[in-house]
Amino acid sequence: MENFAAPARPIVARMLAEADAAPARAVAFQGAPGANSHVAVREAFPDALPLPCFSFDDAIDAVKEGRADRAMIPIENSLHGRVADIHFLLPESGLSIIGEHFLAIRHTLMGTGPIEGVREAMSHPQALGQCRHWLKAHGIAQVAYPDTAGAAAMVAELADPRIAALAPVHAAELYGLQALASDIADAAHNMTRFVVLARDAPGITGDGPCMTSLIFEVKNSPAALYKALGGFATNGVNMTKLESYQREASFSATEFYADIVGSPEEPRVIRALEELGFHSKWVRLLGTYPQARPRP
Repeated sequence: MENFAAPARPIVARMLAEADAAPARAVAFQGAPGANSHVAVREAFPDALPLPCFSFDDAIDAVKEGRADRAMIPIENSLHGRVADIHFLLPESGLSIIGEHFLAIRHTLMGTGPIEGVREAMSHPQALGQCRHWLKAHGIAQVAYPDTAGAAAMVAELADPRIAALAPVHAAELYGLQALASDIADAAHNMTRFVVLARDAPGITGDGPCMTSLIFEVKNSPAALYKALGGFATNGVNMTKLESYQREASFSATEFYADIVGSPEEPRVIRALEELGFHSKWVRLLGTYPQARPRP
């Protein structure tokens, strides 16, 4: 808790105590109270006890250690793309993806003085990236911080009118800041997708459409990726996301993260995954879960 700025610590302490008393209702998130992840937890699980954690690792550890039943982690943003390091944390966590949630992002610039005097904006790199054109147009420099609401708490602690924060509007109320500019973003469609992680993966119930997330590493042979993905095309399985990333610094073996529409219990998905496995060194399923919004 000492990692949080001083204005956030009493709120964090109260939320930690509530979660400790009922861990089965706790949902861990990364960030200080008032962060976008906190907003997402309240939207997706109105009756849950949000558990603030300073880092993504801390949020995942809270679930692994039984201090929270689930964790809600941002995975991608419509403006700024992949959330850094999440592709490494997901497979290493040993947790399963059991759900997803989409949150419309609305940033507010907040501080302790007039907007004309602001020279720096402090926030999570994702938030700064989503507002970089607006900030540049207003002559405001970017300052990275581990989370949005944590930046608001730090700005309150610094009490320097030259330094503002980009955070959800509720953070201004929590930390006694002035809202200087509202609904800031470089595009109106600013949306973040969150995944819900748990120790155990419940079976999919109902007849609604679902998603499956997986990671894999193709063999080092010509056209291996083309061949590996061919089974999805021939079996009519829609792949909505495919991203490559390098582990360590070998630059020789590329791993991939993918989202597909469907469940591994469906014959067409089974056939597609079998072909993927034939052309890959390994394949690992991260979870199958109901769709939070329709995919084609």
